[in-house]
Parts: sequence; C-alpha cells; structure tokens
Amino acid sequence: MPRIADHGERRRQIAAAVCELISEHGLDAVTVARTAAAAGMSVGLVQHYFRTKDEMLLHAFSEVSAAIRGRADERIRAGVEHRRPIARVLAEAMTEFVPLDEKRRTEFRVTRAFGGRALDAPALAEVDVETARRLRQDIAQAVHNGKECGEVEADLDPWPAAVRLAAVTEGLALQVYRDPAGVNGVTAAELSAAVIAAELAAVFTGECRQYAGRREPGG
Repeated sequence: MPRIADHGERRRQIAAAVCELISEHGLDAVTVARTAAAAGMSVGLVQHYFRTKDEMLLHAFSEVSAAIRGRADERIRAGVEHRRPIARVLAEAMTEFVPLDEKRRTEFRVTRAFGGRALDAPALAEVDVETARRLRQDIAQAVHNGKECGEVEADLDPWPAAVRLAAVTEGLALQVYRDPAGVNGVTAAELSAAVIAAELAAVFTGECRQYAGRREPGG
C-alpha cells in the first residue's frame, strides 16, 4: 500500500526548520531553499505546503506561540486538578514564558525576531497581539478566581493587575535572556522565582478558603 503523508507532521517539520534557522542565523537567513534543506525535504515539497516565505513564517510563528501557550495551559490544568492555590499555579504558568533553559531560549529568540518583523507584517502582528492578549486574559481570570476564593481582595480590579503581571513576565524574560547565568551569584531561575513571587504577593494577599489550614506537600 502507498504510504499516506502526514501533512500535519510535515508542516510541523517545516516550522521547526524555520525556527532552527532563525535561532542560529537570524530571520534574514530564512529562505525556502534553506528551510527545505534543514527540514530534509525538497524545495517543491515545502512550496506545496507554503506558497510564499511569508506564509511559512506565519505558520512557524503560530507554532512556536502555540507551544509556549500549550505548556502554560498544561500547568494551569495540573494546578486545577491537584487543587493548588491560584497564585502558585499562576507562578508556574508565568515561568513558561521565561527562557530558563535552551528550549525556551530558542523560543524567545524566535519570538523576538518575529515580534520585530510583526511591526511591518499585519498577519504576524495578529499572532503577536493574540498571544499577548491570551496571557493577559489568563492572568485576569486567575485574579478574578482569586477574588472569589479569598486569595485576592474583593475590590481589586483584575485588568490593571493582569497588565502589570504580563509586563513583568515579558520584561523578566528579556532580562533572563540577556543574563542567563543570573546576577551577583543568584541564578536566573532563583531570580525569576523571586521576582514572580514578589509581584504575585502584591496581588494575591489572602489565602483561598478551601486551602485554609492545609499544608502543601513539602511545605
């Protein structure tokens, strides 16, 4: 029987090749021919899936944004399943956007490159804006949920808090990318945890009623 092509997998391979080229050589290094070579495909096959370089870039940007988003969502799902305090779950989700390992450093470099190109490319800008909007929405929802359970003061407006926490996450990611070894003997992971914890503590000032008196494992 003839082998049936996995079109989704081929599109993912092409996106991965684009990201590899951007990470190692920059956005200008991406061409259809180089992408085909990196993906182990023919130029014709790449063009079968993406007629233009811009289509290929848009798909790659969407894929890397979805990968980051997926990990954050998984942190949230796990936190809900294990009934963890909202502030702790949100801290874990925010950390997925910080380049604390090689995979996330590559993703950060790629998203920064796309972010620059998005200034002049409306289709890329839509992905960039939607990614930022989803992060703010998730944080605002977490703050709202915190108000309902007692972790957040009842009169606090979720949206200014969400904008601030999203800005802290984005700024922290840039700082860690610039200094991956950390600062003054403190590792990047330790710094990130401390910054995120301090910012969340200013918003999540109470204790969720369902966790009152309950100790976390290892706490």
